[in-house]
Amino acid sequence: MKRNDIPSCRLLSLIYAIFISAAFAAPPARAQQSQREDEIVANLAGGRVIVHVARDTIVFAAIDQPLEAKGVPPRVVNLDVGHVGILLGASEWQLPAEPKPVRLDRNIQHVAAPDLRYQQSGEAEPDLETIGVAFLEKLRPLVAQLHHKVEIGPDEPILEIVVLGYAPDNYGPEVWVVEYRMEQEQVATRGEYWQSRVLRPRFTQLYPPEKHAPRTPVESRYPPEMKGPTLLELIQGNDPRIARLRAGEPRFAKVLEAIDKGQAQKAVATDAADFLRAALPLIAPNAGFVLGTIEEQRGFSWIVPPDEPVEKAKEDKNRPPEAPSLRRKPSPDP
Repeated sequence: MKRNDIPSCRLLSLIYAIFISAAFAAPPARAQQSQREDEIVANLAGGRVIVHVARDTIVFAAIDQPLEAKGVPPRVVNLDVGHVGILLGASEWQLPAEPKPVRLDRNIQHVAAPDLRYQQSGEAEPDLETIGVAFLEKLRPLVAQLHHKVEIGPDEPILEIVVLGYAPDNYGPEVWVVEYRMEQEQVATRGEYWQSRVLRPRFTQLYPPEKHAPRTPVESRYPPEMKGPTLLELIQGNDPRIARLRAGEPRFAKVLEAIDKGQAQKAVATDAADFLRAALPLIAPNAGFVLGTIEEQRGFSWIVPPDEPVEKAKEDKNRPPEAPSLRRKPSPDP
C-alpha cells in the first residue's frame, strides 16, 4: 500500500504537533471542566533497528535518530525468555497529573490465558498475539484521550515494535514488526471533538525469509519513510566505509562474504557483533545506539547497553500450548 505523499519531515512535524495539540484545549462539551484529562503528550522515538541472525546467535542494534528535541530513544524490553522488543514511535506519554511519563516498555506482563476478544482473528500465533495484546491494552487508554483530529494516514503506525528472538517448538530465530494504527470518529455536532481508538496490531514477519531466499541482515525504521540506504544496501553497493572495514579486518571480510552469498546465518556471531559495532558509528555518525545479542539457550545480553536499565517482563508459567499459524516454516540452512 502506498504511503501518503506528505514529505517525511512535514509528516513528522504533523504527528508531533497534533499530539501536542491535545494539551491545549478541552472538548467543547466539557468547556467548564478541568482540561487535565485531555492534556496528554506523546514523546516519539525515532530510529533504526538492524538485526543480523548469525550462527547460533541473533545480533541486533537500535540507532537513536530523534524526531525532535524532546524525543526518546528506541527502548528495549525483555518480553519473555525467548524474545525482546524494541519500541519506536509513541512509546512514552506524559500526563500533567502524573510526575512521571507513562512508558510502554515498563511493567509488561504476559496474559495467563488467551484473551477471547482477540483470539478469533487468527492474526498471529498465540505467543506473538499475547505480546501484541499486552501493548494494545497499555496503548488503548492513552490514545482514547486524543480528542482532536490527528492528521496521520490510515496506514501510518503510531507505535512500532520490532520483536526478535526464538520461536517455540524448535522453529528457530525470527524477527517481526508489530504495528499499531489508530482510527478517529467525529462525534460532536459543533466544534471539533473526536473519539480515538487504537486498532489491533498488524504483524509482519521479516525473518526467516521465504524458502530459497537469501538470508541477510534485516532492518526496520521509524518513520518507515526515513531516508538513507540500509546497511545491506551499503554492503551490496560496496560503500567506501564498509569497504575499509572489509579490507582492514579479515574477520569482517568473512562476515561480509557470508552476507554477500546470502548466507548471513553462517557468520561467526562474535565477528558479526564486532563488525556491527564498528560499522554503526560510520553509517550513523553522532547517533547514540545500543547493541545486544540473543542466544536460544542463554537468552539476552548487552554488548553496548543503554544509559537506563531495561525493563523485564514477568514470565507467565501458565501460557497455553503454542499453535503456530503464520510463521513461515524456515528452510534448512543451505
